[in-house]
Amino acid sequence: MNGKMNSAIGLLLRSFDEAFDKKSWHGTNLRGSIRGLTAAEADWRPNPDRHNIHEQVLHAAYWKYTVRRRLLGEKRGSFPLKGSNWFRRPVERGDPETIWQADIQLLVDVHQSLRSAITSLKERDLSRAAAGGTTPVRALITGITAHDLYHAGQIQLLKRLCADSGGG
Repeated sequence: MNGKMNSAIGLLLRSFDEAFDKKSWHGTNLRGSIRGLTAAEADWRPNPDRHNIHEQVLHAAYWKYTVRRRLLGEKRGSFPLKGSNWFRRPVERGDPETIWQADIQLLVDVHQSLRSAITSLKERDLSRAAAGGTTPVRALITGITAHDLYHAGQIQLLKRLCADSGGG
């Protein structure tokens, strides 16, 4: 392993990647939790008032965008979808499978953009407050990593509930 990967930023990146799409000891990561799901499975919800997997994916993408924006000091309003935090799915128009695949790609793209932002940081940046608040940069990175794993677990549960109910 090179010096960068042994650095604090390198260790944060490794955890960040393992929570999203790299092999790890803890089991399914966020990307793995949605692998192979159809739009029907992703859009199933256990109750009309509960979020589905599709919405979980967009929620995760939105918060990755928010962390990147704060790391880089960017202005709000550049997320590709209108709204914030939770995005209702399915939508009325369009092919559900095409929309599902596009939303997965959005998650991947936002993840890669945030990863690039983390890679560009210097060690000294980790202790400074991120733009728009008092939360240190290191806490934002560890927090978004935990956020991915939290939602991976929720998605795993929703998949089981869907299968048990005969939904999807």
